[in-house]
Amino acid sequence: MLQENTIAAIATGMTDSGIGIVRISGPDAVTVGDKFFRSRSGKAVLKTSKSHMMRYGFILNDDIPQTDPDWKDHIIDEVMAVVMYAPRSFTGEDTVEIQCHGGVLVMQKILETSLKCGARLAQPGEFTKRAFLNGRIDLSRAEAVMDVIRSRNEYALSASVKQLRGDLYEIVRQLRAEILYEIAFIEAALDDPEHISLHEYPERLRGKVTDLLGRIKKLLDTADNGRMMKEGIATVLIGKPNAGKSSLLNLLVGQERAIVTDVAGTTRDILEEYISLHGIGLKIIDTAGIRETQDTVEKIGVERARQYAEEADLIVFVADGSVPLDENDRKILSLIRDKRAIVLLNKSDLKDIVPEEKMNAFLHEILPDRKDIPVIRTSFKGNTGITDFEDAVKEMFLQGELSHNSEIAITNLRHKEALQNSYESLLLVEQSIDNGMEEDFYSIDLTNAYSELGKIIGEEVNDDVVEEIFSKFCMGK
Repeated sequence: MLQENTIAAIATGMTDSGIGIVRISGPDAVTVGDKFFRSRSGKAVLKTSKSHMMRYGFILNDDIPQTDPDWKDHIIDEVMAVVMYAPRSFTGEDTVEIQCHGGVLVMQKILETSLKCGARLAQPGEFTKRAFLNGRIDLSRAEAVMDVIRSRNEYALSASVKQLRGDLYEIVRQLRAEILYEIAFIEAALDDPEHISLHEYPERLRGKVTDLLGRIKKLLDTADNGRMMKEGIATVLIGKPNAGKSSLLNLLVGQERAIVTDVAGTTRDILEEYISLHGIGLKIIDTAGIRETQDTVEKIGVERARQYAEEADLIVFVADGSVPLDENDRKILSLIRDKRAIVLLNKSDLKDIVPEEKMNAFLHEILPDRKDIPVIRTSFKGNTGITDFEDAVKEMFLQGELSHNSEIAITNLRHKEALQNSYESLLLVEQSIDNGMEEDFYSIDLTNAYSELGKIIGEEVNDDVVEEIFSKFCMGK
């Protein structure tokens, strides 16, 4: 499905750097590149170059005749260029990549020249889209390309690389192959009942469907952790005003991100920062101090704090250990309920009004079923207890729950929905078997399960979905 036109774009970041790359792909890529690339002797050599061989030369600002003795006056940059002939390229098409100096102006001028010489500007994600359309990669691997680029921690990167190398594709391909076998068997038996018997087939199919359901469920069970790998653990800081939440945020981020004063209620809106902790990402949300207040703006901040706590993966309750616990603390702790949580007894450098034993008793009174909430003494001013806090987060999320082991993790919502739909279709097959229905009912739901899985790898997806996916890619990828 090779495309008819030739595209070009800057494939590296639009910022000054040591090296920049301009990529040209399509049926006329080599012809276009030959118009403005010259060897040291001034010859157009790309058409005669071997595939995947680097050539040293110069980029001219236009299609200058080789016989022009003043061709050196038109040089934009000194570069290396490589030709990759189809199908041995990322896109599966003839491709020319020019490695130039990484100045933004230089890259733009080389791109403009390639457009003048016959290429058109690539759309966002069009190179990867062509790789998908030309069968070089499936849709799950195409999506993994951007996931690798956008990875913000080592767990997200590990999950994306596994998907990029085709781990998810192989799993889905195998599931579809096994479902397709059952569909074909049923259809063949219905067409030729004299030679292919369906006697005792429902029970055999039940065993196969049970196995398929288990494998799909195993993938679905990774989706929540996969989301945390990709987006970061949504960590909400809650507590009374002036307990030290903003100080903790600043300490973890490493800069004065939040305003810190001795005035209660300073934080009225939501502050959000992303940090990497032991290789996992934390999306930290600093909320307004929770208390009864008549201030309209502060009331809105408090309500937002409660809403974010409802959606959190991790709640960090920052308590001021130098003042007595009160009804506000009780209300705040009630927000934790079944959430993963850590309690930080802050201001340990001041008067010790609330020791750890008292906080643990307070926790047990409010949350009698929770014995898994660590209580850590801290002093954000003295920078004490932070290592213990980091270790607690590591233990909470890296003990088998968010481990980047050899298994694939589902990090894409589209994949999760397709797996869920396939799972539900297979449940309907089980229900049909239990109800003693005719075999053609099995085939209908098996076909739906097969189609849903096909959406993950792009074999059962419409053009609008493809366009939507690649529109989110960066230019030049």
